[in-house]
Amino acid sequence: MVPLLLVLLLALVLFGAGFAVKILWWAAVLVLVIWLLGFIARGSGASGNRGRWYRW
Repeated sequence: MVPLLLVLLLALVLFGAGFAVKILWWAAVLVLVIWLLGFIARGSGASGNRGRWYRW
């Protein structure tokens, strides 16, 4: 019974990790899209400040 529970626990942990990694990939893609939109919007000189739109 214990080996079966360990296998089920391992499957649950791996499923959870896979789901978390998939969510992180979608979050990374979303951040990249937002960054690109900001870069394009500010690169055209929309705010009067040409070029850099970040503060570093």
